[in-house]
Amino acid sequence: MDYSRYYLGVLLQVAVIASFIVGGPWVWVGIASLPAFGLVDSVLPNDFRARRIRHEGLVEIPVWLCALLGPVIYLAAAYWAARNPGANGWEYAGVIASCAWLSVIPLVPATHELYHQRGKLRRLVGRYCQVCYLDATREIAHVVGHHIHVATTLDGDTAPRGTSLYAFTPRAVVESTKEAWRSESDNLEKMGKGRWSIGHRVYRAALVLLAFHAILFAIGGWRANAVALAGMIGARFWIESFNYFQHYGLIRVPGTQIDRRHVWNHLKPISRVMGFEITNHADHHTNSFAAFYELVPDRQWIPMPSVFVCFFSALIPPLWHHKVIMPALRRWDNEMASPAERELAREQNRRAGWPDWFEDKPVAEGQMAAA
Repeated sequence: MDYSRYYLGVLLQVAVIASFIVGGPWVWVGIASLPAFGLVDSVLPNDFRARRIRHEGLVEIPVWLCALLGPVIYLAAAYWAARNPGANGWEYAGVIASCAWLSVIPLVPATHELYHQRGKLRRLVGRYCQVCYLDATREIAHVVGHHIHVATTLDGDTAPRGTSLYAFTPRAVVESTKEAWRSESDNLEKMGKGRWSIGHRVYRAALVLLAFHAILFAIGGWRANAVALAGMIGARFWIESFNYFQHYGLIRVPGTQIDRRHVWNHLKPISRVMGFEITNHADHHTNSFAAFYELVPDRQWIPMPSVFVCFFSALIPPLWHHKVIMPALRRWDNEMASPAERELAREQNRRAGWPDWFEDKPVAEGQMAAA
């Protein structure tokens, strides 16, 4: 099971490709998996098991398949567009929504796993399969920005307390793009080149996107391009919503050590499997080269619900704030935060109009060690 469980994402991708080929109401299969997974995941118990993997090559197969099948889904969508010129709006909506959702799960975790690992081929595939969500430079901001600044005000992926999903998402899209392009330009400048010289990775990302859309056009014409672009734009914004759940409101003093307590974990079984363990990601931020199957669930965590439950609750900000995240942050502030982090958290609470729920006693050394 520790090998086969990760094929769930592959099976979903194959089902969506088949649904586009068949057409009709079946094109809703992809997006219909979102509430289905959410319902099942929410009622299952948390999964605290570490994976027992002896054959690394075997367990990596579904990662590669999920990354490579991401673009294939868009090719299948182009085929659908070519075959169904008279399709109604509901069918178009089903194809676009399914493309967007399948570009988030399982494609994002698969590409994330590949570009975090050593090896040129892994990073190449992980980087350019991100064309499916219009962000083939995403790993730059993620690796040299997010992983350094996580849980600080310098991190565009960490939502300050009181921020709604609707306010966070568009800002995160802009900030992550600016961070990636600025970091790449800074690197070129250090090499003695122009900040926007021909070696800038944004140009290669643009060429890959144009080439991919040329292929889509050859299959299904302008309708295929329109469907694909709509799915890609939806996916680009949707992706940022998952950073919202993984890091919301957590505090770290800039320059201090990153600990397991500085991220949220969502340890429901489907969350772990469909995300290639990215929701089990305390270890990931302390050792970003650790493979997904090497991550060990954090048993000192503050319980969080399924990542699917977090998504649906965040669509209603008062529900997210009062029923999900504020109780978790109150515990984090009083059980895991350092004195300096508490002061920053108190200030964020004040600005958000949240209660001052801080206990007077300082954090015990044992608590900090456990955290």
